Amino acid sequence: MQQTLNERQQAVLDWVGQGCPDGVWPDSTYKVSAQALQNRGLVKITKRRGHWSAHLTDKGRQHLTERGIRPVEQNAEPPERPRRKPAPPRPKTGPKARTSYADQLLEELAANDGCLIKPIESGPHAVNWGSRVNAARKSGKIPHTQELYGYRTHRGYEIKLADIPAWRLAELTPLHVPARLTKPHAVVAALEKQPQPMGLTKSIRGRALRIIQALITATGAQGHKAALGPTQGAPPPHRRRSAPPHFTITAQGESVGFLVLQEQDRSEHIPTDKELSDAKKHSWMRIPRFDYTPSNRLRFILRGGSPHRASEWADLPDRPLEDQLAEIAQEVGLRGEAAERKRRADQQAREERQRRWEAAMHEARAAYAHAYRVKYLGEQADAWHQAKRLTEYVTAVRNQVTSLPPGQERTEIEAWLAFADAHLQHLADSASAPKLPSPPEPSGDDLKPFLGHWSPYGPRAY
Repeated sequence: MQQTLNERQQAVLDWVGQGCPDGVWPDSTYKVSAQALQNRGLVKITKRRGHWSAHLTDKGRQHLTERGIRPVEQNAEPPERPRRKPAPPRPKTGPKARTSYADQLLEELAANDGCLIKPIESGPHAVNWGSRVNAARKSGKIPHTQELYGYRTHRGYEIKLADIPAWRLAELTPLHVPARLTKPHAVVAALEKQPQPMGLTKSIRGRALRIIQALITATGAQGHKAALGPTQGAPPPHRRRSAPPHFTITAQGESVGFLVLQEQDRSEHIPTDKELSDAKKHSWMRIPRFDYTPSNRLRFILRGGSPHRASEWADLPDRPLEDQLAEIAQEVGLRGEAAERKRRADQQAREERQRRWEAAMHEARAAYAHAYRVKYLGEQADAWHQAKRLTEYVTAVRNQVTSLPPGQERTEIEAWLAFADAHLQHLADSASAPKLPSPPEPSGDDLKPFLGHWSPYGPRAY
């Protein structure tokens, strides 16, 4: 009979059953649940020389087996025994290797093309897939060229083992930032001549221009073009992060804008006597909580194209912008390559759409011609039936007119019979030698009934 365990106790028992793999528990609170399991006779805890270990008892192993879980070989140390002379080593006979949750998960991913969807359950016996994914990440068994993802979806808990893009694995060569601007690029020279270049203070302005020079030089060596942006000076506070760029770099037709900002240090504002006095006099008066002063840190904000690494780079305490320039230059190239791929894909899509529309138009013209000939065939059949019916009628009239005496009435009927014979001869001629008609050139409205969702005026759908 299964023991009644809470969710935490069941998770600890499952963990012990898998050999107590590392990296599952963030702290040591699991030992409390393990002690409760020992009180129930499901596990045996060993504490020796500061080392804590646990292993299943027969009762605990039976409990897991009844739940359909196969325990693996335990990694806990056995109880201390009297020391004796060690026996000579025996040859290995290939014992069964221990399989952890991480091993099981990676093996299952390999057998399912790197993608799993697990049901999300609740209750004491539910599997914590997020914990198992984290354990697999920390196991060191994931190839360095792959990443393991786990997240909830409407279909369940989705686990994927995906290849890391080649651009993230590339070793980037650091870019050299000149110590002085001897031959600045035209864009850098234009920025330098502005009344207040990019709104930067004098203490940081020279460094910013040298960083921009290094970036434009590196991207220019890859065939990219730099240009001056519309923004001069510092953007207004309400548009500080959304202002147009100070300069742009165009890679493969994709323009990437660069907005250069000077970071601000925030400190608590100490009200002045005048502010305190004004606040007492005027209820609408608000004393600011903080003061902001320009720092010596820079921030680059990139806009345009499809982001890969990031859209912002800033000075960090252990990594200034100079050390991140190679990533920024790579980002510009990546956005250009993505734009070029998109253009090619769009062009292929347009060509495919044009091909499908032309095929639909060809089929519509054929269907229109067929419908026209079917209609003409019906008209010929109707004419034949009409000629046959009229012939019978004219014959009956001619038989009747022979009994009439000469006079005006007979003369009028004979004139009518002459007209009828001529008309019947015309019908007979058209019905006796049918020909395949050539349909007239169809208009757009003529083709609409045969095009489905396509428009007859171009490769677009309704």
